[in-house]
Amino acid sequence: MEWLQYVIDYGVITVLVIMSIIALAVAAERRMFFRKLQIAAYTDKKTLELHLTRRLHIIATVGSNAPYVGLLGTVLGIMLTFSKMGSQGIAETGQIMFGLALALKATAVGIAVAIPAVVMYNFLLRSARELILKWEIGDGR
Repeated sequence: MEWLQYVIDYGVITVLVIMSIIALAVAAERRMFFRKLQIAAYTDKKTLELHLTRRLHIIATVGSNAPYVGLLGTVLGIMLTFSKMGSQGIAETGQIMFGLALALKATAVGIAVAIPAVVMYNFLLRSARELILKWEIGDGR
């Protein structure tokens, strides 16, 4: 079960870091797109909405799934702790605390990835809605 420690330390945390990088990259791209956008060039509201909301689902997916990936790390960490306790037949406090700390680290990283992703998603979605409203006001609809 030693491999499980590496899966938690490197696998789960790496997945969460990659998810965070993807969410940040999409958010940066969308923000730059919003700044450069000429809403007057659009004649159709649906096309404008389609272009504004493109790839926002990726950020929402990261925000909603990162806590679950962190929870997976928690479950694996607790499994590792119980496995070590069961195989050695003794419950050494240091091993228990190490396993629980490993589990909590994965949970913390999952939450740390999810919170900014949800904030970015909400910010970008609100910005998209504002641009659509500006288009409607400017278009006289």
